[in-house]
Amino acid sequence: MAACGKSAIGFLDLDAKWSARLIGLFVNCWISVPSIMLLATGNLSNRDVSLYEAAKIDGAGRWKQFEKLTMPFMLFSTMPVLLGQFIGNFNNFGIFYFLRGGHISMSKKWKFGRMMDTGITYLILTAVAFVFFFPCLWLILASFSKSGTIYSFNGFFPKEYSFASFQKLFTDTTLYNYPRWFFNTLFVAAGSCILGTFLVILTAYTMSRFTFAARKPMMKITMVLGMFPSFMGMIAVYLLMTQFNLINHLWGLILIYAAGAPMGYLTQKGFFDTIPKAIDEAARIDGATNFQVFTRINLPLSKPIIVYTVLTSFTWPWSDFILPKLLLKEKDLYTVAVGLMSLDETEFARFAAGSVFIAVPIVILYFFLVKNMVNGMAQGAVKG
Repeated sequence: MAACGKSAIGFLDLDAKWSARLIGLFVNCWISVPSIMLLATGNLSNRDVSLYEAAKIDGAGRWKQFEKLTMPFMLFSTMPVLLGQFIGNFNNFGIFYFLRGGHISMSKKWKFGRMMDTGITYLILTAVAFVFFFPCLWLILASFSKSGTIYSFNGFFPKEYSFASFQKLFTDTTLYNYPRWFFNTLFVAAGSCILGTFLVILTAYTMSRFTFAARKPMMKITMVLGMFPSFMGMIAVYLLMTQFNLINHLWGLILIYAAGAPMGYLTQKGFFDTIPKAIDEAARIDGATNFQVFTRINLPLSKPIIVYTVLTSFTWPWSDFILPKLLLKEKDLYTVAVGLMSLDETEFARFAAGSVFIAVPIVILYFFLVKNMVNGMAQGAVKG
């Protein structure tokens, strides 16, 4: 598939090196923005709507509301997210590895201004939506290529279409056992998600609600360690897994993913910091223990960030390449990412079909959980 990557880069008129960098930058942004949007949705659900209504009555437009209300509200929790995304993109290995081998009494004048504002907003959103949609469209159409190879493409798109690649994906398992790779990936992602979410939430809650001697030094150390690319420690990880006899074991991957998950606790901590500590103090006055405060008060109020953590804890192992490639040597134990990279360059349609199908669990998980991200703090407080 490395040759396929080079062929895809060849469609651009730029030099291959800069083409790879530009495509890698675009893909990094394309992957990072949805997770930021999910977190922003959860945080914005906690806002006081009455403030926006009051600002609207005072004549503040949408941009003014965004500047004076939304941005200050989001700033505290957004900075850790941006820092985390910077660290994540800075440490990214797999992509470059692949590329490289309103007011009621407004006058007509203001109504016209509002129409222009709405039109420009929708125009920008449409352009952004197209940028996100085009790679998905290209991958879906490539999966229906009749020839199966990228070399027969007419520009970006295939010349002829067929369902044969999807049929071969699940029936022709002699050399490329995609169904087995799929269930291996599902097992690793689900196990890492459950264990990793539990550890991240506990770490973030402890750092947010408790004060102890080494709290600030630990936070600084984790931030500094997070700046180093994860693949710098791959040799050490491999030696440790060898000593514990966890090479060619899917549980070894789960333990590594779950153990490293608490390092990214800053986003969750930022959310817990937005929950007033006066609620905890009132509960303790009523005789509640720390465990009861956590389980009966803070957890019901934290549904959006828990859902965000579950989604990110699931999607990272689901799409990771470097760790499974390092620790899994037997072909029957491959995850989908490693398995698809082992396909021959003439099997690009099957590669695209596998990439499309692997998005199905993420979409299902998103639709099952996203409703909890818009409930917000107010509904959690009533239920708690």
